[in-house]
Amino acid sequence: MPIVFIGTPPFAVLPLRRLVAEGYEVSAVYTQPDRPTGRGRKTVPPAVKTAAAELGLPLYQPPSLRDPAVVAHLRSLAPEVIAAVAYGQLIRPDVLAIPPRGVLNVHPSLLPRWRGASPVAAAILAGDKETGVTIMRMNEGLDSGPIIAQRVTPISADDTTGALTSALAEVGAGLLVETLARWLAGEIEAVPQDESQATVCRQLRKSDGIIDWSLPAEDIWRRVRAYNPWPGAHTFLNGEPFHIWRAQPLAEESVEAPGTVIATSEAPFAVQTGRGLLAVLEAQRAGRRPLPADELLRGMSALIGRRFDSTANETGEAHSPPP
Repeated sequence: MPIVFIGTPPFAVLPLRRLVAEGYEVSAVYTQPDRPTGRGRKTVPPAVKTAAAELGLPLYQPPSLRDPAVVAHLRSLAPEVIAAVAYGQLIRPDVLAIPPRGVLNVHPSLLPRWRGASPVAAAILAGDKETGVTIMRMNEGLDSGPIIAQRVTPISADDTTGALTSALAEVGAGLLVETLARWLAGEIEAVPQDESQATVCRQLRKSDGIIDWSLPAEDIWRRVRAYNPWPGAHTFLNGEPFHIWRAQPLAEESVEAPGTVIATSEAPFAVQTGRGLLAVLEAQRAGRRPLPADELLRGMSALIGRRFDSTANETGEAHSPPP
């Protein structure tokens, strides 16, 4: 029976590959158009487009699924089910109504917790001990459809959004192919979500990555992990961004103001926060590559005693946080 696949980023690639590997008939793949990205604004194809080409699958990249001609084409494919994985647009009722067995979505959280655009980062930011993947039948709401299957994944102290998203893609791909056969055979009933337990997360912004040194070290540590790889937790030194890619909270304190770089025996260097020290393990100066903290410090011996800034103005001059 034919299946249409709808998805865009790397997170959607493994589920697509697993469907094909398990012998499902993927009659078409829909993904977002190629878009310019990076400083050079070079046009880059979505990860799903590249995978679909490798797999020899029919590919479509409409600007929107709202176009009546696009909806008509989807309807002509007569899919029994549509699998949607991080497509990047809300799927409208006229599309949801096409497949008899619905549009199944692979969502990287334990719904109803963390509906929305950044569920992996949200779980890390909140200090959640576990997250997971949910397979739901989509409805008109935001990640509010009834649940078909879930699988729990623990969140480790080393997990970043990038690493955890990759792990959840593996989990989601396996759970999708395990669930799909049973769903199509009518062996599973979808269960409505408990609306009283619902939480929502918004899409991340570049400004979210700016470090507020008045926060406790543990809060900043979660931000470092949650904003890796994007937007990257960063501060400012001499008006230029200074990214912190790996860190660890310490129980130590100093008498210095928040944002001050401190020498410590537990790490190459640390930064005083609103409560506790944050040991820096990997960082990146503007225009340089990321380095382990000890290597970076060898090239910046005057860093100890300096004070990071939380904002930079339009001229590139930085503004220090209040003492």
